[in-house]
Formats: sequence, C-alpha cells, structure tokens
Amino acid sequence: MPPHIRQFLQALRGSVQDLLPIALVIGFFQVVVVGQPVPDTGRLLLGAVLVVLGLTFFVRGLELGLFPIGEDLAWAFARKGSLTWLLVFAFALGFGTTVAEPALIAVAAEAAAVAAADGAIADLPEARSGYAMGLRITVALSVGAAIVLGVLRILKGWPIHRLIIGGYVLVVVMTAFAPDEIVGIAYDSGGVTTSTVTVPLVTALGVGLASSIRGRNPMVDGFGLIAFASLSPMIFVLVYGTVL
Repeated sequence: MPPHIRQFLQALRGSVQDLLPIALVIGFFQVVVVGQPVPDTGRLLLGAVLVVLGLTFFVRGLELGLFPIGEDLAWAFARKGSLTWLLVFAFALGFGTTVAEPALIAVAAEAAAVAAADGAIADLPEARSGYAMGLRITVALSVGAAIVLGVLRILKGWPIHRLIIGGYVLVVVMTAFAPDEIVGIAYDSGGVTTSTVTVPLVTALGVGLASSIRGRNPMVDGFGLIAFASLSPMIFVLVYGTVL
C-alpha cells in the first residue's frame, strides 16, 4: 500500500476514534434518556460520514500545509535577523487569521442581531453589519498585538505566567467598569479566536521561532501564543464597549 494511502487511512481511523465518544453520548441520551428513536437515520449517517471525512482532511491539511509553512516562515525570519519584519509578520498573521475566523464571524453577527433587538443599535442591515465588523476588527487587532507580545516573550525569555496573571488581573478590574452588555461578548471573544484558522498557524509560528533561536526550548518557549490570543480580545473588547 502506498505510504500516502496508509497515512490517510490512519488519519481516518483517528477521526473515527475521536468522534466515537460524541456519537455514543448523543445516541445514549436520545434512545435511553429521551426515549425516542433517532430521527432521519439515513441523513444523520450521511452527515456523520461527511464530518469524519472533513475532520480527516482538515487534520491532514494541517500536517501537510499549515504547520510546515508556519515553522518555515519562523525559521526564515530568524535567519534574516530582522526584528521589525518579524514583528510585522506576527501582527499581520494574528490579524489576518482572526478576522477570517468563522467562529468570530458567527459570534459577531449574533452579537449585532441581539444589540439591534435590544435597541443598542438601529435595527438596520447597515447598522448590524457595521457593529459586527467593528467587533471583528477590534478582536483581530487584539490578537495581532497579542502575537507580537508573544513573539517578544520568546525572544526575550520573559516568564509567561507573569504576563498571563497580569492580563487577567486587568480583565477583572476592567470588568467592574465596563457596561454589563459588553462583558459577556468580551469573554466569549477570547474563546472564539482560538479556532480552526488561528491555532495551527500561530502554534507553528511559536514552535518554529523557539526552535530557531539558540537557548530556547520549543516545548517551554514555543507554546503560549494561544494563551495571549485568548486573553487580549477580552481586554480590547471591554475597552471597545466602554469607549463606544
């Protein structure tokens, strides 16, 4: 069997194993607890097959494409020796991946719809679109800034726990002064940024950068960028809601 076919089948088996607990939980509660048969079994099975195939292709795509390109770019910038271009790239990577994040788009659209229904903004398509885009841009800027901070941490060897603790202390303090209606959105914004688009490239950047710098341990220093990407949107959105 050709190696690439064998690797694909291994990834397919891994996807089935990953999704099997979810299927068992749903089936148990549907049949045993709710006591009703599974509706439209054929359509459900087709959807399950598509999910397994989609997850398999997604994971293989990360392994073949996104992880290598992120690490290669980190190595290239380290060899180039230009701190300015490295930081510009880090910001652009964080901003670009976040503004295109499907989870953020969904949350921003839902937040705009609720804000319109609550009377916080005009219930017009233009107002809802502007509100959602403003939220997306704010979160994307925050992630770009967070990746820059994370890259500087790797370069300088700053302790990550002090930065994270300080950031969450700032979030708690700002929460006391922010409008109530923005707090939940701000907290959710920290979670939706770390999804399918952002995580692979940002993780690969951190590991590649730590691997390319003498005296840095990829395991110790290469990870942690995602923590900054989750923390910074809360701060930026709380400011966004307070100022506007």
